[in-house]
Amino acid sequence: MRPDPLSEAAARRHELTRARAVQALRELDRSGAPVTFAAVAQAAGISRSWLYAQPDISGHIRRLREKADGAGSAGAIPAGQRATEASLRARLTAALDRNKHLADENARLRRQLARALGDQRSAGVRSGNDPKA
Repeated sequence: MRPDPLSEAAARRHELTRARAVQALRELDRSGAPVTFAAVAQAAGISRSWLYAQPDISGHIRRLREKADGAGSAGAIPAGQRATEASLRARLTAALDRNKHLADENARLRRQLARALGDQRSAGVRSGNDPKA
């Protein structure tokens, strides 16, 4: 026996609405926009009451909202794009190594410049800025 055409149409409409809600939820999270029931409903063109009635979608919205609230200013960054502690530590280590390298190079160049200026003074060469010249 074939299912009722009205039931089939309602099931299709329900799945299309779910797909729009999930897509809107992902786009809001990816863009860094606040993920709220109102924002998801507006982006998907559906009602907030329908969202509240979907336990998995409403739970996902609540989790993203709690993460954003708990992350402070990092809440503006989508959850999927936030750096992990390990990657932040690696970037910090690389930056510290680069700073040490630059400081060493700076010290070497200062010594080289001091030697060149000393040699110049020893040779009695006057610069163009010297008022005694």
